[in-house]
Amino acid sequence: MRTNHRRYLRWLTLTLLLAWSVEATVHAQTREATEKALTLEEAVDFALKNYPAVRASLERVKAAQAGVGLARTNYLPRADMVWQTNRATDNNITGLVLPQSIIAPISGPVSMETSNRSAWGSAAGLLFSWEPFDFGYRGAKVGAARAARDQATAEASLTRLDVAVGTVNAYLTVLATQRTVLAAEADVERRDTFDKAVRVLVDNQLRAGADASRADAELARARVNLARAQQQEKISRAALADILGMPDTSVEVQESSLPAAPPEGSPETTPMTSNPIAEVQHSRVEEAQAQVHILDRSYYPKVYFQSSVYGRGSGWDPAGDFEGGTAGIGPDRSNWAVGLTVTFPVFDIFAIRSRKAVESANERAEAARYDQDLQDLTGQFRKAQASLEGARHVAENTPVELDAARTTETQERSRYQAGLATLVEVADAQGLLVQAETDDALARLAVWQNLAAVAASQGDLQPFLQFLHNKTQGGP
Repeated sequence: MRTNHRRYLRWLTLTLLLAWSVEATVHAQTREATEKALTLEEAVDFALKNYPAVRASLERVKAAQAGVGLARTNYLPRADMVWQTNRATDNNITGLVLPQSIIAPISGPVSMETSNRSAWGSAAGLLFSWEPFDFGYRGAKVGAARAARDQATAEASLTRLDVAVGTVNAYLTVLATQRTVLAAEADVERRDTFDKAVRVLVDNQLRAGADASRADAELARARVNLARAQQQEKISRAALADILGMPDTSVEVQESSLPAAPPEGSPETTPMTSNPIAEVQHSRVEEAQAQVHILDRSYYPKVYFQSSVYGRGSGWDPAGDFEGGTAGIGPDRSNWAVGLTVTFPVFDIFAIRSRKAVESANERAEAARYDQDLQDLTGQFRKAQASLEGARHVAENTPVELDAARTTETQERSRYQAGLATLVEVADAQGLLVQAETDDALARLAVWQNLAAVAASQGDLQPFLQFLHNKTQGGP
């Protein structure tokens, strides 16, 4: 008892230590990710390692791979063993009983009278069965299992793509909200300075009191816009933390992970057939084809090589007399047999034809969906390219807009102080400036967003991340 107790304590201690080490490792990774600002590449890599949906998809791939191994076990021979000991009466009767699982069969002569006396009976045996050839049926089953594995693998790739695209979008959204907050803060600072200047003029009766009220209103509206921008920044950070698998932590992003200048060129293009969306649908077509192939190999004879060794014992002698004692408790008569069994389901042809018609229709439907997916992916790629081109044109013009807005705002403030402009004109100029600052800050980011969208439409973000890495390192 003490030995078992000590073993249990050691087992419990090891389990607790293992759980503590795993938890410590996870917390260490999370702490390391949150203590420094993440680059875009680091964020994508972290999400692909920690997001639960990715881990679940990888486990489904492992399960599908195990399914292939399971299908291959059908090639192995089968050996069944049995042993039984019973105590029963031997009131046999002449006649036929249709196959069922209720009435136990009795061997031996039919007795003239019914008796309640019972005797020992025993039986033991081994049946070896092997299917030497199957006309390709088991191979078709293995092929279907491989098709299921390929589909799980393609779905895992699609999950990784979705997580990577979601991470990139969430990361760029955080950067966009940060830049919006900076523009809103600059607007509040300018309006606050101008509000103080207006109050000096009003206090010295150089401007009407209505100007002070309007300046206060403009300042309050700028602060409201700042509060909304800060709210959106917090929401975007929470969304990024969630997709990184750290919903209870605050994530910092590295502003310098994206070059300031809008990049020229675009990532290398890849065939649409390599897009995980297309690969998933193509794997469904192959799985439907595998089901049709199974049915093609179903209407063939089943050939089994079989051998059996068995023994029986009975407490009744050949004349039906009770021997008594322990007679029959062990097998005392043995037999062996070797043979070839062939079965052929003649009338299954009708069901197989109907099932094949169903699976063939499913195959054609999946093939049509595959063609539709390729068409849709091509359309998405063209739209992403057009959006990228438009974003580049916008990024080329926002600096001009910003310079003009700054000049206008400076001139309107000077004219107002000189009594040549109204406060409304200054407020309009300041509104134009904050809009220009926001447009310029987001225009360059929009180019990167559209570059990511082009890569995502092709189903692989790696060229985009490599392209980003090269631009960040000053490469071509």
